[in-house]
Amino acid sequence: MRGLAAVMVLAMGAGVAQGQASATKAPLDVKAGSITYEDIAYPYPVKFLPLTVYGQDVQMAYMDVLPAGAPNGRVVVLLHGMNFGGFYFGGPIEALRRAGYRVVVPDQIGFGRSSKAIIPYNFHDMALNTRTLLDSLGVKRVAVVGHSMGGMLAARFAASYPDITERVMLYDAIGLTDVRWETPWVSAEAAYKANMARTPDQNWAQAYATISRYFPGDWKPEYEQYVRISYAPTLSSDWPRLAMVSAIYRQMPYLDPVTDDWAHIKVKAMVLGGEKDFTEFPKYAKHIAATIPGGAEVVILPGIGHVPHLQAPEVFNKELLRFLAE
Repeated sequence: MRGLAAVMVLAMGAGVAQGQASATKAPLDVKAGSITYEDIAYPYPVKFLPLTVYGQDVQMAYMDVLPAGAPNGRVVVLLHGMNFGGFYFGGPIEALRRAGYRVVVPDQIGFGRSSKAIIPYNFHDMALNTRTLLDSLGVKRVAVVGHSMGGMLAARFAASYPDITERVMLYDAIGLTDVRWETPWVSAEAAYKANMARTPDQNWAQAYATISRYFPGDWKPEYEQYVRISYAPTLSSDWPRLAMVSAIYRQMPYLDPVTDDWAHIKVKAMVLGGEKDFTEFPKYAKHIAATIPGGAEVVILPGIGHVPHLQAPEVFNKELLRFLAE
């Protein structure tokens, strides 16, 4: 935890150094945001799949985007990271649909427009919910692309469901090591209390620090929209629910590591990430690839951070389409 705090402080400092005076002071023009993101624009219409999890009736939000022009008969599922929902995949969706792919983009339960259930979050349930969604859509084979936390989920999905997985891209995945032996345990209750104790300025500073470290040395004004998206729900009267939900799901890399899943991926794989990813992804990429039976192609994108599809969309989309076409 000390290491993470240090990274966040450095990121905040970087924001200030780059002339972002608002890095530590919450702007007054941000209105309270919905914890289910109804006020966030998604690039394509959002539908909902009803599910029952741990005795609770919930809804899983998703986009199901058909190809533009002649379909190639293939389906790609995009799995989002922990600080996002499917809304940030607009660029890859457009590139894929123009290449003839059908694209399915779920918001996992607890994220984006999906229900914010207070449940024990884990990657097995997320993989099963994703499989249930694909089954409901009649999808028999799918290429899986998982970013950040979605990279952990993609590993679990590919290892658990080889019958439906055609290939998998682990994209700037987190969970590169088993952190149970590296960091002290923080209970959900302690994390919840810390969430609720922060002032608006502290919530803004934390959101700014988190987003700015994704784009090291390359901050652009348009990235602030993602800070605002993260910050706005903290002003909502429903924030206590999301504060508890996030306290629980942020335990997943600790409670449910996927370092042993890589050895059970039996499909074609790519390990792709930015050279400047704060998670030290390039350091572990070759190890991940070597652990996957049959190996995996490793692609490290020079000068790019944690979210290449936002920072360098043309570079990322080129590699994504190449991998899918091989």
